[in-house]
Formats: sequence, C-alpha cells, structure tokens
Amino acid sequence: MNEETTHKTKTVAETLAQALYDNNVTHIYGVPGGGSSLLLIEAAAQLGIKFVLTRTETGAMIMASATAELTGSLGVALTTKGPGVASAANGSACALLDRTPVILITDGFTEQQSDFITHQFIDQKALLAPVTKGHSRLEENQVMSEISRLIDLAMSPPCGPVHIELTGATAKKEVLELQTQKTLDERELNADNLNNFAKANELINNASRPVIVIGLEARSIENAKKTRELIDNTDCPVLTTYKAKGVISDHHPQYAGIFTGGIAESACISKADLIIMIGLDPVEFVLQKWRYQIPIIDISVIVYPVHYVKPDVGLYGPINNNISALLNGISVLSSDWKLPDIKALRDDMHHALQCHAEEGIGAQDVVEVALESAMSKHTLNQEKKLPLITVDAGAHMFSVMAFWPCNQPFDVLISNGLATMAYALPAAIAAAINETDRTVVAFTGDGGLLMCLGELSTAVEQDIPIVIIVFNDQSLSLIDIKQQASGLPSRGMRWETPNFSQVMEGLGGKSYQVSNIQQYRQALDEALEIGSPVLIDVLFNPEGYGQQLKALRG
Repeated sequence: MNEETTHKTKTVAETLAQALYDNNVTHIYGVPGGGSSLLLIEAAAQLGIKFVLTRTETGAMIMASATAELTGSLGVALTTKGPGVASAANGSACALLDRTPVILITDGFTEQQSDFITHQFIDQKALLAPVTKGHSRLEENQVMSEISRLIDLAMSPPCGPVHIELTGATAKKEVLELQTQKTLDERELNADNLNNFAKANELINNASRPVIVIGLEARSIENAKKTRELIDNTDCPVLTTYKAKGVISDHHPQYAGIFTGGIAESACISKADLIIMIGLDPVEFVLQKWRYQIPIIDISVIVYPVHYVKPDVGLYGPINNNISALLNGISVLSSDWKLPDIKALRDDMHHALQCHAEEGIGAQDVVEVALESAMSKHTLNQEKKLPLITVDAGAHMFSVMAFWPCNQPFDVLISNGLATMAYALPAAIAAAINETDRTVVAFTGDGGLLMCLGELSTAVEQDIPIVIIVFNDQSLSLIDIKQQASGLPSRGMRWETPNFSQVMEGLGGKSYQVSNIQQYRQALDEALEIGSPVLIDVLFNPEGYGQQLKALRG
C-alpha cells in the first residue's frame, strides 16, 4: 500500500496540544485566564492531557519542573496574562537554575490591544527574559516548526524553561502544515567533545587517591548506569551533590557523603590527589570560592562559561559515551583508598552534621523517625517502595539531606540551583501524580509552607498519597542563625506559632499536631497508611542548627 502525505487542518491551540502529547506530556498545571488558556485546556483534554488547577502560578511552575525531572520529558504550566505572568516568574527562575525543561504558556495581548490597553499590561516577554531560554508568540506561518524549535531549546543543555505568549486570537487560527513534528525520542544531543581521553587516562593512572564527585547531569538512566559502572571499576570515595543523591546508593561502601562546595566534604577532598567530576553543574555549589589545588577531570554535557574552577581536562558531550570511552582506557582503577577509610569519612561527616535537641523533638529526629516508620512499612510490605521525598529550602534541609538515604536518582527532589522556598509541597503534588506506586513525603519549613499554603487545597483536591511534615519553629531559622552569627540581635525573623493542623483540617485534609517523639511516631504510622494527603505539624526544637550549618559550610 502506498503511503500518502496528508494535510490536516488544526488550530494553533490544537497544534500546540498535539506537540505536547507527542512529547509524552500527561499533565498541564496552572491558574488559567479567559483567553487562550481555555482553548488550550480543551485541546489538551481531547488528547487525554489532564489539567491540574493549582492555587498559585509559581506552584504550577514548580509542579511542571518536578514533572520534567521525574519523567525526563517536558513539564508544562499555564497562566493568565499580567498578574499570572508576574506570579510565575519565581517558578520560571526555579526551572532555569534547576535545569528542567518547562514550557510556560501564558495568555497575552494582541497588537491591536497593546495600542490602547494599559490595564494589566506589562511587557511579558521582557519580564520573563532573564528567567527563560526563549520566547515566541506563535504568530508566524511555520507554527509547528516554531513549537519544535522551542521544545528543542528547552531540552538542550542546560535545560530550562521557554515562554509561549499565546493570545486568544492566535490560539483560534488554523494551521496548515505537514505533520512532521519530531518527538522527544528522535532528538539527539549534538555537543562538542574535546576527545582529551589520553590526558584524562594519564591523570587517572597516575593518581593514588582519586575521588569522584557526581552532579545533577548524571541522573538519567543511561548516565547513572555508566556512572555506577565507573564507580564499580574503582575503589575510591564518591561524593554527590544534593540533586545527584541516589546516583550511587547512600548504602554503597564507596559513598562518602554530600558535596556542596562548603567545608563538610573537605576532609575527603583534602586527602585526594585527583577529582573526577561527573555531570557536575556549577549552579549546585554554595556561594564560596573553590578551596582545592589538585587536578580535575570534568565529564559534563557542556562547557559552563561560569565555573568555580577550571578543569585540567574536560570531556564534554553525552556523559554515558564519555564514561564508556574512559573505561576502555583505564580498565580497573586501583588506589591507596581502603573501604574502612571511606567508611570513616562517611561516619565523620554524619557525626559532624548531627542536629539533636536536649528537649523535645530535634531536627534530626524529625527525619530519622520518619525514616524508621517508612522502613517499617516497607519491611512489612515488600512490594511497596520507600517514599520519594521533596525538600524545601531552609535550615531543616541540612538534616533531611544528610540523614534520609537515597538508592536511586530522583528519590529526592530539591531546588538547589535557585534554592527557593515554597518548593516541597508543589513538587510533592507533582511527584505523587507521576509516581503512582509510592508515597511521597514533603519536608517543609513553616516559612516555606506559609508561602504556598493554598497548595494544601490542591493536594486535598487531587486526593494523592502525600505526607507533609512541617518543621514548625516559628521562624526563618536559616536567616535567624545568620543574623545571630553576625552578632546582631534577633529581629524580624520570627512569628507567632501557626497551627498548620487546623488549616489542613479546614481545607478538608487529615492532620496532626505533635510536640514529642511518641506523638510524632504514632502520627507517622497512621499517616503512611491513609493513602491521601496528611499533614503532620511538628512543634520542634531548632537547637543545633547553628553548629550544623557551621559544620556544613564553614
């Protein structure tokens, strides 16, 4: 039978929806307006793409960003014009600096409207330009080609958000174009490779105490597999950034701890004579200068123009291919490291990051008791996976990231590049929607939750298995610590104790407020069985935060 090329007329909204469907998009998150939003929602629904009504635009962008991380495809958010666009800006910055491919679709003003309208009018393209990789109004004739260009841009490293400003008038226009849209799986990464393997092999073979540091680019299935293969061919210690936790299991004998660019990892790095960076993005480092004077091999998807350190050798392009080529040249890498040495480094880091309280519940208790309860459920029901966790920015994240172990990439979602507050709850909602076979635990500070409180209603409405654990100490703890460390009086960083349990109950969800370990453990045991959103408001003692921060960052 001869195949014939057919032409099919669709509107711009339908064409955009089809492109999203072709790239495995299953959900759109957002707060719509009355223009193009409604047309796109309907066009997407006809293809089985569900719309999730969020309570905030930034929450929608964070949900889209988390979805992109977990699926390896696109995340999509939708907002109205004016205030909707302005409110989405922080979420767009989050996607940009956390390197996630997101399409932000906003309503806009037509050229005729912009000649006389001032109500709600802002230059939306200019507003979002610093926090997006590209922009289009889809008003040219080659609509499908333009959509494909934007998707490619979002998916090209470093991945990030693109902005489609779609007016109602444009959304209704008919498109007549050959159906030749490329799908995500057909695109290949084209990146320069310096092919500097000989020098890399020389550095590795001459090193007696190399150390491997893994970053966010190593998290894909292919990259994680090859990274683990390289680790198995060495006997050296391995550190991971926050976002790369799980690329190597926390239980692996070569796992030495976390790497932030602070001081906690210096005990390990200071003993090394070579650093092998795998997928490390400089956006993951804290705001401190590089402190080590030893050779570096940088295995990364791209060359980052702004970096804390200039590597001695750079291997750029597809990470799995570069590691394969490297393995061909080094066979098995032996060193002076011994597994007891690595265990001692790991134990020393854990000890330095302890955060207990003499009275009440300490920050570390909040994490470890939750882990004990989750492990107990896992042991009783082996087909159940341990919870996926999401973590908000704030002092509590140090204990969560140090004491909650991960076994696979994306076992934890955290905003590291932007490190925005109000991240954990929206990310948990998206995770629960996409990871239907496991519970999600969101660790959030009280300040971060107050910034996205309305998303509790989204969680309840979606009826998904989320346990929201709130570190409630009535303050912006991290900033409070820095204020006191500067010798300044505590001023403007604290508030009256909010009762998040009552808020959750008022929104139709299940909740507990606890102030001791026994209450907390009982609440967890019940919450992990319920299968719908549950909030545990933990009145805890932040004692130990200051010492923990000093041990981590110096």
